[in-house]
Amino acid sequence: MNKLTTPDVRPARPHFSSGPCAKPPTWEASKLSTECLGRSHRAKIGKSRLALAIDLLREVLQVPDTHHIGIVPGSDTGAIEMAMWSMLGARPVTMMAWESFGAGWVTDVNKQLKLDANVMSAEYGEIPDLSAVDFDHDVVFTWNGTTSGARVPNGDWISDDRAGLTFNDATSAVFAYEMPWDKLDVTTFSWQKVLGGEGAHGVIILGPRAVERLENYTPAWPLPKIFRMTKGGELIAGIFKGETINTPSMLAVEDVIFALEWAQSIGGLSGMIARSDANAAALDAIVQERDWLGHLAADPATRSTTSVCLTVAGADMAFIKSMAALLEEQKAAYDIAGYRDAPAGLRIWCGATVDSADIEALGPWLDWAYETAKSAA
Repeated sequence: MNKLTTPDVRPARPHFSSGPCAKPPTWEASKLSTECLGRSHRAKIGKSRLALAIDLLREVLQVPDTHHIGIVPGSDTGAIEMAMWSMLGARPVTMMAWESFGAGWVTDVNKQLKLDANVMSAEYGEIPDLSAVDFDHDVVFTWNGTTSGARVPNGDWISDDRAGLTFNDATSAVFAYEMPWDKLDVTTFSWQKVLGGEGAHGVIILGPRAVERLENYTPAWPLPKIFRMTKGGELIAGIFKGETINTPSMLAVEDVIFALEWAQSIGGLSGMIARSDANAAALDAIVQERDWLGHLAADPATRSTTSVCLTVAGADMAFIKSMAALLEEQKAAYDIAGYRDAPAGLRIWCGATVDSADIEALGPWLDWAYETAKSAA
């Protein structure tokens, strides 16, 4: 095998994982406040830091006062499962799936909750016909498919006079797109994505119609303690003021406070969106210059600007793993192999905590890894 010359410039931060994602550029462990570590999360200081995290989430995401924000266990999975188990079953359900996590929610609703939902699905890289959604149903959808690189274009397709609730799994979307909060009854995410926070914690945002459902509907199945958001027919208000259902990691809370304050420093939501858009544009320029690279999501209107999934000409999963291993060995790119259930390809995170200069530096390294893997095949 001919040994190819490696490029001269490496990405300064080769962290392109789609979760947990790159830390904010200015992040250092020594910058995190440690005052509340080793203290109870129910002590005054613990509750105040959790409440601050909620306040910062509201401010940066521009969530209206009509909506409640809670920190919950189990990452985005815990948050969306909590919502579905607590509120579905009151009316017919439409499940929308165009990637592996959305497909998982379909399985849970049909096989665990046994609701026989209407399923609208699409292949990886595509989305279903949004004009065909029946909003007399509760509708569960993923805003941005982390494993497929496909997303909804905006919230215009959601009916203003819907009878059902909308359940928005927004884990790779918030902080990278505008969220139409008046159209979103339930929104869930993990702060390990666009914020670059740590894993294990989820966030649930409830609009007024979701609260009304919670307070006036009891599902037919028992609810585990970590899913319960009401007591005696009323919303447990403390959950949305920093009194978490179970014990959170206060170190992770301090970490996300740092990330949110960094977001404020770059212009808040608009600054975060601008960085994600710039990163996606830089990666698209790389793709356009190479005939062996392509976008799994062909339509730019429904293509993710965060979890960008790429096709590689002639590649199978073994080839992709070889490319990813070569890049990791060279410390040029970490964790860029596509998701295990997705078509063989690369997945490169372009969220706001990534620097465009690092995306640009990645291009020659992709060439090197592609040619090196081909020569070894």
